[in-house]
Amino acid sequence: MEIVIPDNVQKILEKLRGDGYEGYLVGGCVRDFLLGRVPADWDVCTDATPEQMKACFAGLRLIETGLKHGTVTVLMDGEPMEVTTFRTDGAYSDNRHPDSVRFVRNLAEDLARRDFTINAMAYAPQTGLVDLFGGLDDLNAGLVRCVGDARERFREDALRILRALRFASRYGFAVEEQTASAMREGRALLENISAERILEELKGILVGPGAGKLLRSFPEVFFAVLPELAPEFGFEQHNPNHIHDVWTHTSYAVDAIRPDPTLRLTMLLHDVGKPEKYFTDEAGVGHFYGHADAGSARADAVLRRLKCDNATRAEVILLIARHDMRPPQAEKGVRRLLSELGQDEFRRLIACWRADSDDRAPEIRERNLRIIDATEKLLDKILAHESCFSLRDLEVNGNDLMSLGVPKGPAVGQVLNELFTLVLDGELLNERETLLARTEKLLKEVQR
Repeated sequence: MEIVIPDNVQKILEKLRGDGYEGYLVGGCVRDFLLGRVPADWDVCTDATPEQMKACFAGLRLIETGLKHGTVTVLMDGEPMEVTTFRTDGAYSDNRHPDSVRFVRNLAEDLARRDFTINAMAYAPQTGLVDLFGGLDDLNAGLVRCVGDARERFREDALRILRALRFASRYGFAVEEQTASAMREGRALLENISAERILEELKGILVGPGAGKLLRSFPEVFFAVLPELAPEFGFEQHNPNHIHDVWTHTSYAVDAIRPDPTLRLTMLLHDVGKPEKYFTDEAGVGHFYGHADAGSARADAVLRRLKCDNATRAEVILLIARHDMRPPQAEKGVRRLLSELGQDEFRRLIACWRADSDDRAPEIRERNLRIIDATEKLLDKILAHESCFSLRDLEVNGNDLMSLGVPKGPAVGQVLNELFTLVLDGELLNERETLLARTEKLLKEVQR
């Protein structure tokens, strides 16, 4: 096997070797190349100490912010490249970062400290692939497996529990049995991880093709970081529209929408309000009236706790609040919703309706999808023939109205809103002369 190495990376390896040091590609770039993917980053490890690296790359621009951990960033041909000394880690008293690192001369010791076998392979053109822990076999088998003792790996850095799920989701892999058991046992350690890092890993898990399967396979791990979702597990809906409990339905809804982080967060949280709103009628049928508003409020609290950015949070709670509404079937309703949401948000809501309907009883699914398709066709028709969806799209403005005698002040806004509503409902064409004529008529009616 030979890895095709970019010129700037090759130059770094050659410079290290030319000065008498070892240099290997390591970690994700080796993994991705073996999977037939173009690596996003190229990381190099070496037996050279940080001070020796500084001497080796003298004359090039160096960034030394990672120096105490053995990492020097070298700008080669304008591209930053991280070069790290072989090392072993000391104790992890915070379940996240090593208290100390020790530089070593042995590649094997460096690889032994890494998280998963698929990330613990190295490569150099002169020596080929170095695979001491069966990483290539696990790649071929589609497995995420810890290097060494899985429990110890997760005690060292609890974030690795979520990283295991992210790799499994991204590549459609399974988690090896002992690794999976250690993840479940060690899930309480995740309370030591910052909210920002949890959200980052969560989004990485959700956008992968294996997200739904992992939600079903590791509910207890997800509930460790999202306890608000735990009541969904095994919560039977007792409704002929549904074929799964709330958590299982959620997992399929996540898979049913395109892998956009905001949309997948929306589907993960869209039914979080259901357990609190559940009741059964006299016939024993389950209902969840008001769960969309309740879920929107709960999702808001979840995303605030995870320190989600305001724009994403606002969009998620808006979509959750609307996900249970019946798609409008008349042009008037579509126009009004389009005016309120805008085209892009309307189409994202349509995507949520479809994903929510995908996991339903077959006859309900087909009925709902027909309704959603009809709404989208109306939306396409309106967008193709009309262009007035906000006040600023009107062919008249406040100055035009005042020139006809509308008093300056609140009256101008009132008339503009009335004209806009008439246009939006299809009762008036958005043409300047038509709008001015209607304004004159309104004035005459007021003066009578």
